[in-house]
Amino acid sequence: MNHMPNQIPAQTFRDLDPEPRLLMGPGPVDVYPRVLRAMSVPLQGQFDPQFTQYMNEVMVLYRQVFRTTNPWTFLINGTARAGIEAALTSLIAPGDTVLVLVFGRFGHLLAEIAGRARAKVVTIETEWGTAFDPAEVEEAIRREKPKLVATCQGDTSTTILQPLADIGALCRKHDALLYVDATASLSGNPFETDAWSIDIASAGLQKCLSGPPGSAPITFNQRAAAMIEARRHWEAGIRPAGAIDGNGPVIQSNYFDLAMLMDYWSPKRLNHHTEAASMLYAARECARVVLEEGLDAGIARHRLASSALRAGLEAMGLELFGDARHRMANVTGVVIPEAVAKPDKLRTEMLTDFGVEIGTSFGPLHGKIWRIGTMGYVCRRQNVLRCLASLEYVLRRNGFAVAAGKGVDAAAAVYDQNAPSGAAP
Repeated sequence: MNHMPNQIPAQTFRDLDPEPRLLMGPGPVDVYPRVLRAMSVPLQGQFDPQFTQYMNEVMVLYRQVFRTTNPWTFLINGTARAGIEAALTSLIAPGDTVLVLVFGRFGHLLAEIAGRARAKVVTIETEWGTAFDPAEVEEAIRREKPKLVATCQGDTSTTILQPLADIGALCRKHDALLYVDATASLSGNPFETDAWSIDIASAGLQKCLSGPPGSAPITFNQRAAAMIEARRHWEAGIRPAGAIDGNGPVIQSNYFDLAMLMDYWSPKRLNHHTEAASMLYAARECARVVLEEGLDAGIARHRLASSALRAGLEAMGLELFGDARHRMANVTGVVIPEAVAKPDKLRTEMLTDFGVEIGTSFGPLHGKIWRIGTMGYVCRRQNVLRCLASLEYVLRRNGFAVAAGKGVDAAAAVYDQNAPSGAAP
């Protein structure tokens, strides 16, 4: 009798060969070719002097991207949410009051993570499609006396950008820390860490930085660092002789413990995890591309692309969503016309017939708006015109009357008037 275990047939599948897509949703977006090439660089050991030099270079590069002098500026291994988790779990001790500004889905995410860190979470909300007035925020700060105020800068679910300069000043005035999730906005919209008194901020690569998801740049100042260091607890296997723990409660996450990560990225190079080398190469190259173009030039390119896109959408008879004073420069909300009975069918047809991806939205806006991203490498004239041309065709096919060529003509006119060449770096 054969007692050998049943053999499971090998399944190796075919080579990766995805159909080409133009990613014009709210992210991720197409990756800069230079970044893809950087990810193919051979790996090195995490304590190889060449590799630790690359780590040092990443810190220098992202200080410039965040516009800060913060020494503590480095990468969290993981998608943008990893940066949020690291910031909030390292700062929030059980029972701390945290005020979260909610103007879209991702404000709710900040509240969710703060709650899991056992904070006393207080939220203030404004209608989706609007931003907060600083007076509303100050009233809540006076009332709740939070240790930390947490907000997104740009919430892609609503395509709205929250002004931050006054909020940072208010947090300093009332001795609260300010955390900002800049995932959806960094390098496509102005962001001034130091000038706006932002204590800690994190982002991701997959939006305006036009890299792959999987690495989360973070920066924080000495105000935040002092609170983190007070909660330092050494891991037994790497505890240096004579090390003294902080007097605060231990940070609940080992992986996202910023006190440990500070030692890992500092000249101590105290072992914590194995650095995601290929993602570090990608993050380094994203920053190099952005800085070589120039932050101000890149922001102007995003503004031009969104201006052209919006002119085209309006010429087609579509309504833009949200308060025009506070729209992000890299994501546009479009009110779905009543004539389009199956909005998800239209998005599917854009993807299958033209290879162009646009997004829907969440919660109260699901089925009410589409979201079109013009970010990073995607943020170019030919992509804006291609998106408008394909949208025009599928709109007509799905019951919305629009004159042929109106959207493309209007967008092209904006480009011709402002920048004859819409080329990206």
